[in-house]
Amino acid sequence: MTKFLKLRCNKCKNEQITFSKSASTVKCLVCGETLAHPTGGRTRVEAQVLEVLE
Repeated sequence: MTKFLKLRCNKCKNEQITFSKSASTVKCLVCGETLAHPTGGRTRVEAQVLEVLE
């Protein structure tokens, strides 16, 4: 089941929402830090996950 993830950037603390199965690298909109990488299935998250949204 696919969901949305609310992430917090480890560098600038910006909060951002992304898809749990992203097809491209997710970067912070404020500082450009990489938040998540695609893996062909579930996204590999490098930021803090605050909430899972359905």
